[in-house]
Amino acid sequence: MMVHEKFYILAVPLVLLLLLLYIFSLDKVILLITFLTPLAINYKDFEFGIGISLPTEPLMLGVLFIFIFRIFYDGGYNKKVLNHPVSIAIIIYLIWIFLTIFTSVLPLVSIKFFIAKLWFVIPFYFICVLLFKKFSTIKLFQWLYAIPLLFVVFYTLYNHSLCGFDKPSSNMVMRPFYNDHTAYGAILAMFIPVFAGFSLFKGYSKTYRFISLGVLTILIIGLIFSYSRAAWLSLGLTFFVCIIILLRIKFKWLLVMLLILAGLFYMFQFQFMDRLEKNKQDSSTDFFEHIQSISNISSDASNLERINRWNCAIRLFKEKPFFGWGPGTYQFMYAPFQISKEKTIISTNVGDMGNAHSEYIGPLSESGLFGMFTFIVIVITVMITGLRVYKYARSREVKMLSLVLLLGLFSYFTHGLLNNFLDSDKASVPFWGFIAILVTLDLYFRKSKPEELEHTANNKDGNDQ
Repeated sequence: MMVHEKFYILAVPLVLLLLLLYIFSLDKVILLITFLTPLAINYKDFEFGIGISLPTEPLMLGVLFIFIFRIFYDGGYNKKVLNHPVSIAIIIYLIWIFLTIFTSVLPLVSIKFFIAKLWFVIPFYFICVLLFKKFSTIKLFQWLYAIPLLFVVFYTLYNHSLCGFDKPSSNMVMRPFYNDHTAYGAILAMFIPVFAGFSLFKGYSKTYRFISLGVLTILIIGLIFSYSRAAWLSLGLTFFVCIIILLRIKFKWLLVMLLILAGLFYMFQFQFMDRLEKNKQDSSTDFFEHIQSISNISSDASNLERINRWNCAIRLFKEKPFFGWGPGTYQFMYAPFQISKEKTIISTNVGDMGNAHSEYIGPLSESGLFGMFTFIVIVITVMITGLRVYKYARSREVKMLSLVLLLGLFSYFTHGLLNNFLDSDKASVPFWGFIAILVTLDLYFRKSKPEELEHTANNKDGNDQ
């Protein structure tokens, strides 16, 4: 075959090796996908309506098939994991997406969306919960994603330096690894709390902490030059939440403060909106001007387009409030719901410039009110789980891990108010992976003493995989 220039024969040993891993060591396939995700490249064929991230999503699809086969072959799944509140919330979330396929205006689109959702959730939640029963794999997961992410940061900074680190180029210098600076910034914001924890935890060696500090520094530099205002804002709110958790401020006082703020906003809403409309500061390379532009709803095209998308989603919801228009259909259906006075210079009618720009409002239009509610329930149960592990963990390392992972997830929960990336592997792998770690810590390591961490999971759960 080589003589006849059929060079694909060279791939046969790799394919055979991969098949052996799928059969005998699925955990290594999961870890391989984790490592490849930051380097994966999105391939789109507009003629056939195909969009896929290579090589990760085909690998995830293979994991999904193996998982389904093993469920039938082994006769079930770990009941302890299934009975956890987070697992129940995720299952209800997936069931509702499945049901709304049948009421979708574009069933084929919704089926593709559901299958893609499964190949994100199954490997990186339901399989990873079992994978993380080996405690050392928890940190390995973080490093396997972070190392190639560092390469992407260096690649992005190099390309950005060629453009003089100007604001306009910041949206594209991370391509082909990330589609734009917002997705790139969101992932950096998720991992910054993790490596802050690694570098500050005194239970680790000085060398480990020093290396973690170096990674943290690079991630922060990458985030600064991403010029992603949503990522900056989400990380700022995450720092505020971290202070609240560390100071053990009671929920009732937070609720009182929120009610006071809500009351003040209601009393001065007209003055507040008038002030926002007078803000003419557009996005800029100057850090403080760029921060100021976050509240510009009068001239900043990015902010105005986001509001346009939200308004379209709400109009879609009003027409089909219960079942929605169908999973994954927003980008194909929102164009007729745009109002000319709300459109911006970056508005489009072909659905090629992002989705609803919200992890909450998007499901509202696609799967109805209950669709949004199911995602919010996941957020709430994850937060409760993370706080429970942090409060009751006997090991300082488990306490630290639960805190930094919860903060990483919180940064995405808040970022999700302004953008949505869970339909991509870049965000879904760490998002569902972080959730899986918190559930594993809650089920198997919360009550463990430091010396018991490497043994607790197997002793408590036996061979129930």
